[in-house]
Amino acid sequence: MLKNKAIHTKTFPEFFNIILTGNKEDSRKAAREVRKLLYSSRFGGKYSDIKLLIKNAPIEYENIVEDWRKENFVMAVSVLYFLHDKESQPDFLFSWLFYLLRHQNGNIRNAVRRMLENEIGSLTVHIRIPDYKQSKSKSEQSDFILLNLFVNLNNLLSDLWKPAYKKYKYISSLPTSPYKTIQMVLGRMEDDCGEAYMKQLKDLLFKPIKK
Repeated sequence: MLKNKAIHTKTFPEFFNIILTGNKEDSRKAAREVRKLLYSSRFGGKYSDIKLLIKNAPIEYENIVEDWRKENFVMAVSVLYFLHDKESQPDFLFSWLFYLLRHQNGNIRNAVRRMLENEIGSLTVHIRIPDYKQSKSKSEQSDFILLNLFVNLNNLLSDLWKPAYKKYKYISSLPTSPYKTIQMVLGRMEDDCGEAYMKQLKDLLFKPIKK
């Protein structure tokens, strides 16, 4: 079992090692200690460790067998996600996140939702703040990623649709499910992008094909 004294001397890689190899209780505790370490005075800014942990997350996840360990791992990754080093490719983990959005574990889905919402916030700066100084190529890249995000989320919704969802008027009233989580991500996207921008995305996605 993890001792309190030992916990206060561990690093991010050590916590993740416990998450991936420890028993159920130690893995759970280690996952929660990741957040505490990030916001504690002990965190000395070893960003290289964090960047590597995030970069390798999809590979590490594939090797996890236990559902409870998967939950601990994804939740820990979500805490550090905003510190990833792929500024030139901010969507580098999106395919993994889209896969996890289908997961039946609500804690995993909500962790993924937070990661996507964090990225949506940075991708929409040029939309929300027109005077924000950003290169044209950076804005165009953000627009391209947002379009692909919109397309992939709608494809997931199409796959997960059930006739029973018709009776729900509001996203908040939908039953807990992958479908609801994806709708919540789209809701955040609509809030950050605004009606005019979302209309452009919808026009591109649902544009009739000329015969």
